[in-house]
Amino acid sequence: MASSPARDALAARLRAAGSVFAEDEAELLLAAGDGDPVRLRGLVQRRLGGEPLEYVLGWAAFDGHRIRVTPGVFVPRARTRVVVTEAARRLRRYDRVVDLCCGAGAISVALLERVGALDLVASDIDPDAVDVAAENIGDRGIVVAGDLFAPLPERFRGAVDVLAVNAPYVPTDAVATMPSEARDHEHRAALDGGADGLDLHRRIAAGAGEWVRPGGAVVIEVSEAQAPTSARAFDAQGFVTEVVQDGSVDGTCVVAIRPDAVSPR
Repeated sequence: MASSPARDALAARLRAAGSVFAEDEAELLLAAGDGDPVRLRGLVQRRLGGEPLEYVLGWAAFDGHRIRVTPGVFVPRARTRVVVTEAARRLRRYDRVVDLCCGAGAISVALLERVGALDLVASDIDPDAVDVAAENIGDRGIVVAGDLFAPLPERFRGAVDVLAVNAPYVPTDAVATMPSEARDHEHRAALDGGADGLDLHRRIAAGAGEWVRPGGAVVIEVSEAQAPTSARAFDAQGFVTEVVQDGSVDGTCVVAIRPDAVSPR
């Protein structure tokens, strides 16, 4: 990264405001300013005011792609790549995939790039997220709005090869301890998973058997500490579970396979 007086001066301001990656941020902001000092000034003021860099730029980096994001919409995290990796290794082209609680559609975009064409539906309850996901996914999939499985097309019932999920899993009381960029800027519904963080995991486990085909999989992100509890929710519905960790991105997920018959225990 070549040094310049403009970049160095901006990096110093960002560092003074608490940025850990001030030089990188300065480079990105200067590029986004595109030589327009008025535009650059506005971007810098937003960032110095504590707005997440991804919202200021209008995109987040994820799995080698730029994912469009808008204020309030959940910003993709690198750790979610564990879901992409585990989902992709179970997919072939044209398989049927649901990206549940899709946010900006980052998982969908990454899977489409890794696997190729898919019969894909992405769903989220947040209309802002649905709008952004539709932009990111384009004509490569369908994006629908609603609560969990409710908006999925009937033809997907019992026929989903992989259900890829990044549902909220932060315990309600822990939201207040999250970094300001998350708790003060991302929609609360994208973070708060209920008292123990796993309310949606239990609902998804209870409903997944109606949608995932025999031999298909649910791949759902969770924290390392919560993984055993999340896995038990799927075990109770007759799924065969495994906890997978990826230290390279500090990510954890539960992989739940639907056997030939699913019978709640």
